Amino acid sequence: MRGRGLPPDMSDDCIFCRIVDDEIPSRAVYEDEDSFAFLDVNPLTEGHTLVVPKVHDPRIGGLPDGVAAAVFATMSELAPAIERAVGADAMTVAVNDGPAAGQEVPHVHGHLVPRFEGDGAGPIHALDWKRPDLDDDDLDDVAEAIREVQ
Repeated sequence: MRGRGLPPDMSDDCIFCRIVDDEIPSRAVYEDEDSFAFLDVNPLTEGHTLVVPKVHDPRIGGLPDGVAAAVFATMSELAPAIERAVGADAMTVAVNDGPAAGQEVPHVHGHLVPRFEGDGAGPIHALDWKRPDLDDDDLDDVAEAIREVQ
């Protein structure tokens, strides 16, 4: 039901909700019941595609049951197609979940960034992280804390 006014699970002031609703034009490449994919207007590489859920939520953990899985399934299906379309050698798949992670639009979205041999971008581990100094006990504690809060 695109272009007929935003349903209650979308946000009037969200650019991605407005793109999903066809209020703002996009170069759509895929759409199903739960997800919508379109070319990034400020691409890192040729073919850089954004995949968004059709429902509005700023964080992955707030999405309704099954929607995050549906969005990831769309990303999984599109990644090889995008690689073939632009002649890429690989794909970086990324989600910045929250402002501290670099999320600029507060609507869950995945990036499919085609990668090319010699593009110089490097792996995600090449980002300028301030890495913690964790030993085995620290890692065990973190793993336990995550299991406890689920």
